[in-house]
Amino acid sequence: MPRSVNAVASRKRRKKILKAARGYFGARSKVYTVAKNALEKGMQYAYRDRRNKKRVFRRLWIARINAAARMNGLNYSQLMHKLAGSDIQLNRKVLADLATNHPEAFKAVVDRVK
Repeated sequence: MPRSVNAVASRKRRKKILKAARGYFGARSKVYTVAKNALEKGMQYAYRDRRNKKRVFRRLWIARINAAARMNGLNYSQLMHKLAGSDIQLNRKVLADLATNHPEAFKAVVDRVK
């Protein structure tokens, strides 16, 4: 009985890995086993950093809000406390956008909560 190998599926599997590794440097884009390792590591970083991205942006927004709030006579924690107390439902992303792109609108919000 002849030896049975599933060449079609295994070739497809290898091509999928090598296609995903396109653009990697040297053997990482040419040699299957090296490309597979590089791709696995890259996927781990991508998974981790999709979560880290949220943390990084939150820190950036807080820094921007704090800087703008200090220019208007409050600090970040005082501003957020007063916003919560006055039932103004603006999240940090929107506040940071106002602080950087529309400082007069941000000042109006700060004056409203003071």
